[in-house]
Formats: sequence, structure tokens, C-alpha cells
Amino acid sequence: MSSALKKTDSYIVSEQQKSQLLKACSKIAPTWPLDQMIAVNPFWQMRDEPIEKVSAKLSALANSELVMPKHYFSERFQNGDISAEALQQSALEYGSSLSNKALEQYLLEDNATANWHNIADLLDNQRDQHKMAWRDEITHQISQFCAAHYQRIRPVLGKQHSTMQPDLYAHWLTVTRQDRGISIIMDEPGLHRYFKHLPEDPEALFSLAIETLEIDDTLLEPYAHALLLDINGWASWVAYVSWQGELYAQPHDDMMQFLAIRLAWELVIWQYLKAHHPESFVQLSDMWLTEKAQLPTLFAKHEEEQKPLWIWSKALELSYQKQLNQQLINSPKLATEQAKLQAAFCIDVRSEVMRRALEKQDPHIQTLGFAGFFGLPLEYQPQASSLARPQLPGLLKPVIRVTEVNAKDNQQTQLNKQARWQNWSQAAPSAFSMVETMGWLYVFKLLKNSFSGQADAHPVNNLSHQNNWLLTKDKQILTVKDKAELAIGILHAMGLTEFAPEVLLVGHGSHSTNNLQAAGLDCGACGGQTGEVNVRVLAQLLNDQEVRDTLASLGTTIPQHTKFIAALHNTTTDHIEYFDKSLSQSSQEWLQAAKSVAQRERISAIDPNLQHATDKQIDDALVERSKDWSQVRPEWGLANNAAFIVAPRHWTKQINLQGRSFLHDYQWQKDKDFAVLELIMTAPMVVTNWINMQYNASVTDNLKYGCGNKVLHNAVGGHIGVFEGNGGDLRIGLAMQSLHDGEKWMHQPQRLAVYLAAPREPIEQICKKHQHVCQLIDNQWLYLMRWTDDGTIERFYQGQWLQQLD
Repeated sequence: MSSALKKTDSYIVSEQQKSQLLKACSKIAPTWPLDQMIAVNPFWQMRDEPIEKVSAKLSALANSELVMPKHYFSERFQNGDISAEALQQSALEYGSSLSNKALEQYLLEDNATANWHNIADLLDNQRDQHKMAWRDEITHQISQFCAAHYQRIRPVLGKQHSTMQPDLYAHWLTVTRQDRGISIIMDEPGLHRYFKHLPEDPEALFSLAIETLEIDDTLLEPYAHALLLDINGWASWVAYVSWQGELYAQPHDDMMQFLAIRLAWELVIWQYLKAHHPESFVQLSDMWLTEKAQLPTLFAKHEEEQKPLWIWSKALELSYQKQLNQQLINSPKLATEQAKLQAAFCIDVRSEVMRRALEKQDPHIQTLGFAGFFGLPLEYQPQASSLARPQLPGLLKPVIRVTEVNAKDNQQTQLNKQARWQNWSQAAPSAFSMVETMGWLYVFKLLKNSFSGQADAHPVNNLSHQNNWLLTKDKQILTVKDKAELAIGILHAMGLTEFAPEVLLVGHGSHSTNNLQAAGLDCGACGGQTGEVNVRVLAQLLNDQEVRDTLASLGTTIPQHTKFIAALHNTTTDHIEYFDKSLSQSSQEWLQAAKSVAQRERISAIDPNLQHATDKQIDDALVERSKDWSQVRPEWGLANNAAFIVAPRHWTKQINLQGRSFLHDYQWQKDKDFAVLELIMTAPMVVTNWINMQYNASVTDNLKYGCGNKVLHNAVGGHIGVFEGNGGDLRIGLAMQSLHDGEKWMHQPQRLAVYLAAPREPIEQICKKHQHVCQLIDNQWLYLMRWTDDGTIERFYQGQWLQQLD
């Protein structure tokens, strides 16, 4: 065995090398666990670079795609979704001299640019096809190890107690050194012995690998990045662990250790081949030299090759924006007078359909759009449990804990009983494949669900149906003044200064059965939960007479006759459940009628066969769909999202936005210091970018940034994520069934168009103040438009105001 692999800790990486490795580790965006599943921009950590350069790098390093293939744009052009004018404008903005004819010809050409190959990939190119591929085994081995290492259900892989978490690299080394099966699976005698001579310390491993593989400082960062992208699913989970560590001031270096594990495999197979297959090693060495030599120019080649695709992509976006601009500019702005009912909804695109349906019922109904967690930085702790569940965006840390004042006596028993079944039903043999494991025992439950139509609710959600809430901060009960200050901040952010007799606070959630990604259809602003807890707590807060008295002393008066009522919008069925039975009869009738209007609008995309059915038939079908354990498309979620409009609702009230726009109410005249605008641009605007890019990436590259076929999903570690089948990499993003109806894409990938009804100066100042906001705009991760009081629309880009197509 080569002396280069002898156990040693004498190797030290230089500061420059360490910097390059850390840079690579910082490029992976986090993915949240299944029970808190929220949308994430998978390229968030690379927002400091133009999207086209990131696209070229990922294409070169991992053969990943951020833009749709040529045939997609050809179809869009032929059916009129892309105008010739927009195509010409897009080419002009990219500084391209290509004519429309040349761009059309490009779509017919078959061009391919070589991409980077790791050592495992190079070996697979010359490996006997009857043997296990190196890449497949590396992915499988690391993936299975990480699943066991990070799960907390029970001690595994030598862990004595589930709360004891050994270092990632050290744990992997211990486990892998005991695995003689690696040699057998790979049909490479003695392979397992090479792991015994790896350095004990990750830094020593890096140094040894860099020296052995002759990686200079200019190649180290992209090579390390390519290795992480090779098993991007688990890298994303490790990034989440790191994200939570930073959020709660408990930083750690799991990502560097994860990179060390992947690099260790490269080192082992390099040395094994050198010792056991010298002829193949000579060929590998030559290919490796060629691979390293081409890397410096590889990014530029991919960027040049993709440039026409980005012209087409922007042309599609400009075509949509032109149509939307015309709708916004030409729509009458009719404000609601003397509102009888106000209803505040989440900015979620699914709310736009319901808001429009509700407003149609009476001219005195006013709806508002606000972030679904309603400004409450909560974590919810059921009184009968030690569980504390975040109810706010993943970007934020909970500040206030809420629990019920009066819990039922048998609550803890019921919670434990239901939770045990749910843990089992979401464990490794879960979802559709659970039938295979449970056999006839489980078939009775399936039959019951099929014919009785019983709802399959989350056990924790069943505990939240309370009217009395205890709010604490740092284990201290909030005072009346604390509550009033919290309330006044929320009301100011909502722009709510005049109050109807009834004010509905409408959170939202979804309902589906046998769906591992169910949390992804709930409220992302509530951390992948329903918004029920938030609206119940806020309603109690704003109905509290002591809080109201204190609010009045602070200059905000809520009329005595105004009542705040918590409600929940079920986005699968469009039912709105209100939690106060004193809601007036007229409001109840309005909600019932709005439900039917919204259901009829959505049914064309969900089940076109029901377009001419009666209201009751449609309602029954949607309810049944939500309870059907075999249903893989309970609803379309946020598919086809395209715009985020921040403006007074009466500016958009007369427009059918087709459920494609996030709507946030805002009136800059009431925002004297523009603190609300700053909050919107730094929080909801970022969240909508995350949603938009998750859907885009899941379509453009479902293999890397989506999670494949939902029917084949199995839960990992109870809640960590999903495998597609029984192994492979951890899958992130959205399943194909959430994006495609079997014949066509239900989401059109395009960057988010943000419209702000605000003056120029505060927009410019906020962009200068917040680097991540500036990066999103200037590197074209989204479009930022200003919608003026006089009806014009202009784009803000790299410090300049540009006139839009009209």
C-alpha cells in the first residue's frame, strides 16, 4: 500500500487553501426538514454573482440547468407566449447583435459543451459496465451514513445515545473502516483497507488529498464545489444544520467535514487504482491532467453557449411583464368605502383567487394581504408536550412562545398515541411503499380511508383549537404593554388604521393524505405549518380590552364594536373555517359563496372534466381529493407564481391576476420613515424569491433540484427528507407531480417580477443599505419595478431607472 496513505496528522492546509474550501462550502443553500418544509432558493448562497454566471458554473461543474431547454422556448414562441418585440428587447439588454432569425436558428442547433468530471466519474467512463459504478456507490454509502447519523429517532451506527452526536467525519471514518462490504459491492478486493489509513483529522485529509491529487489553489474551490454538488441533497441538509447553528448562535463545521468525506473517497480510489490497476491508473492520470487543464476556460465556454438561452428566457419574462404592465396601468383604482367586512389574507398566490372571489360578493368587503405569520415571531408549544414548533419564516428566530391556558386532561395521551403512528407512517417504509411493509394489516386502514373519507390531521394541529393563549418571552409572561406594542407594530405593518365591524384574520393551510411533503403546501411564512395558531393568538390579542385601552393611549383606537375573528383558508378545498360562531350571517353567506366561485375557477386546472359540474359536485370532488390517500396532486400549491405586487389593494382589485401574484398591501403615505417598505423588501420579497426560485429550479432541473416521482418517496430519518426509492441522494425541492399534470408543465419558470408602489428615493436607500437586496436586483435573480401614482412603471437595475415595455 502506498506510503502516501499512511495514518498521519502532520498535514496542514494553508490559509489560502482553507479560504477556498470554506468558499466552496458556503455555496450550498439549506433545505428544511419535512415537518417544516419551506421553499428555498437553491442558489441563495450564490446570489452575489449574476444568475447567468451561476448557471454557467453549475452547468460546467455538475451538468445542472437553471434555464429551460431549446424546445421549450420554441414551443412558447410558436404559441405566442414570447413576442418578437420582447425577443428583440431581450437581445438588446444582453448586448447581443443576434437577430430574431438567428435566435430562432439557434433553437434548432444541437450544441454541447463538455463539463467537469470528478475522479469517480472519470473512472466510471472506463469501468466494466457489469460492476457497480463508483459514483453510485459513493452516493449510496455517504447517503446511507448521513441518514443514520442525522436521525434522532434512536441510536444507530455505534451512537450510544441519540442525544450524543459525534463529529461527522470521525463518525464516518469509524463506520466506514468497519464496512468490509465496500470491497465486495465494488468487486475490488482490499478496497476497504484503504479507509483505515486515512487521516483522523479533516484538515489533514484535505492537505493529503490536495498534495496527492496535485490541486493548486486556483482549482481547489471549484473542485470542492463540484464534489459537494455531486451529493447536493445531503450537502443541502448539512447547510440547514449549519443555518440553524448560526441562527441559534451554535456554529459548527459539519459542511467542511462533509466535504472531507466526499474528498476522502476521491483519494481512496485514486490510491487504490494506482496500487491495483496500474495500467488503468496511467489512463486516469492523463484524463485527470486534461480535466484540470480545461477547468479555467470551462466556465466561459458554458456562459457563451448559454447566452442565447438566457435571451430567450428573458424574452419570455418580458412578454409576461408587458401584459401585466398593461393590466396594472389600465385598471381603475376604486377604493372600498365603509367596509362591512375586512379580511386579511396571507400574500400567498393562492389567496389572490379567494380574495377576488370574496370581494365579488359585496362592494363593502375589503381584503388585505400580509405575511401569513401575521408579524408574530412565535413558536407554539402544546401544553401537554415538550415540543416547541416554529410558526414564522425560516429566516427568523422565534422570540415569543405561546401555549394554551386550558388543555384537555387526556391531551398528552392522545398526542403521544397519534404521534407514534405518525412517526411510523413517515418512517423509512412510508407513503405508498408502506403498503408493502405493513401488508394486510395496513390495507384495512387504506380501505377505511378510501371509503369513510376520514381526515388525516396532524396530531399537534388538533391541540391548537383553543381560545386562551399564554404568551411568554424569555420565560416571562408578556405584560399588557408588551402585547400592545406588539399589536401596534402589526397593525402599522398591515396598514390597518380603519376598522370594519368584523375583521377576519385568515391564515391558511392545506390538507392532503399520505403526502410526505404536506408541509410544503401549508404556510411557508409559518415555517411550513398552518397559520391557525398565529391568527388565533392575534385575534385574542386585538380583542383584549386591556390591550385596546393601551393601544388607545398610544394613538391607535380600535372601535368598541369591532371584532377580530380568526379563520383558516384550506387551499385544497377553498373552505374557510372561522373560529368564532358569532360571525354575522351575511359574512357567513359571503364566505360560502366565495368558496364556490374560487373552486370553480381552480377546477379547470385540477380536474377539467368538472368544469361544467354543479357547485356541490365540485365541492364534493375537492373534499374527496383532500382525503384520498392515493391522490398525488391534491392541489397545485404555488405553481406558476410570477409576480409580487406591493401596493394598495384597490389598485389591483379589478384585475384577474390568475393566481400568479403575491399581493402585499402597502400605502407609502402612511409609512413616514419607510420602515414598513424596508421590512417588505428584506423579508417578504426574499421569501417570494425563495418560492419562485424553488419552483423554477424544480422544473429546469428536477434531477438535481427537484425530488422526482412522489409515488416512490420514502421518508428519511422520520422527518429529514425523502429518498426516491430506497436510496440515492437525499432529494430536495418539489416532486414532478407538483409541477406537471402528465401532459404539460403547470409552472412556467420565470424570474419573479416585483412591483413596488413607492417613491424612488427610499427604494434606492434600502437597496444600498441591504447588500442581499441589492444582489438580488443587480444580479438579476428578480426584477424590481416601481409602480407610480400616475400609472407608469419603471425598472430599477444597477442603480438606474429604466422604462419598461408598454
